[in-house]
Amino acid sequence: MTYLITFLEGLISFISPCVLPMIPVYILYFSADNDNTKKHKTLINAFGFVLGFSIIFILLGVFASSVGSLLVKYQNIVNIVTGLIVIILGMHYMGLFKIKFLEKTVKADTQVKPKTFWGALLFGTVFSIGWTPCTGVFLGSAMMLASTQGSVLYGFLLLLCYSIGFGIPFLLCAVLIDTLKSTFDFIKRNYKTINTISGIFLMVIGVLMMSGIFTRLSSLLG
Repeated sequence: MTYLITFLEGLISFISPCVLPMIPVYILYFSADNDNTKKHKTLINAFGFVLGFSIIFILLGVFASSVGSLLVKYQNIVNIVTGLIVIILGMHYMGLFKIKFLEKTVKADTQVKPKTFWGALLFGTVFSIGWTPCTGVFLGSAMMLASTQGSVLYGFLLLLCYSIGFGIPFLLCAVLIDTLKSTFDFIKRNYKTINTISGIFLMVIGVLMMSGIFTRLSSLLG
């Protein structure tokens, strides 16, 4: 269940108000010399981009779980603190109040166009660092969840699931950007509802973390 939740958090991060509108711009970066006949090259570059930000996100998950493993004897306190943080993030996402840090992003240089797999991979790492505040609500939730597991392997797998959820839409958009335009428009028109539902989703996760349910589930499944 925890893996499914982090996967869903990755999906929701993709449709956040500061990521989704920029997707056409990023896909343009991946395009192979603007030649629409080279869809496979665009897909390869998009995969490099996804791999780039996935590496950073997974390292953050490993770090969070490593810290959590050191605090395993204080598991109840860790559960309460991390759960409370996730609840606060959910309230921010619902718009009940604003955390200024999570409203800022450092955008990539639009003059840079990665034309190779390795260039796109490097661009993905820059994306992950510059846009972490924007994706920070759900990325932070995934990291908090990883920190409660007390296992580096769990942290690795949880943030891998988050990265897959975040990355799959990028890969689909790389080859279907024109087809998905109406879907993007629908999401933009309903941002308020989506944000409210997403915020409630986060708050429920936070309550489950504070109650220790996720930790007990991990122990049972382990």
